[in-house]
Amino acid sequence: MFTNLTSVAYVHAETREAAILEEVLKGFSGVLVSDFYAAYDSVPCAQQKCLIHLMRDINEQVCKNPFNEELASIARGFGDLLRKIVETIDTYGLKARHLRKYKRPAANFIENVITLECKTEAGSVLRKRIEKNKGRLFTFLEYDNVPWNNNNAEHAVHAYVKLRNGLIASTPKGAKEYAVLLSIQQTLHYRGRNFLDFLRSGHTDIDE
Repeated sequence: MFTNLTSVAYVHAETREAAILEEVLKGFSGVLVSDFYAAYDSVPCAQQKCLIHLMRDINEQVCKNPFNEELASIARGFGDLLRKIVETIDTYGLKARHLRKYKRPAANFIENVITLECKTEAGSVLRKRIEKNKGRLFTFLEYDNVPWNNNNAEHAVHAYVKLRNGLIASTPKGAKEYAVLLSIQQTLHYRGRNFLDFLRSGHTDIDE
């Protein structure tokens, strides 16, 4: 599933290997917002990792290790920083001129995590993960209208799951055709338009 703030595209692929990303995103020069699946790392463009995924993983580790001060320290630093950023986004939207002021605090957070002396495995794993993705965690601070999470893609996944669960069986050809129809339906939904009305209109361009 590929989405931005106004459009959705479902692409049928036989596997989750990186080849489909290279094919679909060839020449893409924007910012790729994704989860932490390693295949995305091969796409040669600016990237933003979903901070909701990171937040969920941090919370999960803290719940599993409630007395781990290393995890608690990382969680506090991340929570304090992200809370301020989201408050600014709620007020001004995803505008770089208002978000750039958090570049230094974000860099300080990452530096504090990387230099943290972890004596537990859980703390060490989280530290290494943040260090590995340090250049992809706060990219959105430098661009207009780049979200800090991939919620749009998550919503698109849920729409596909509903469709899939209603299908008894489908051939690869059928799956591709369903992907096209669902791409149109969800894009119209994102834009506040009715799918049936569009089909009845006779238009072939979704922007008409």
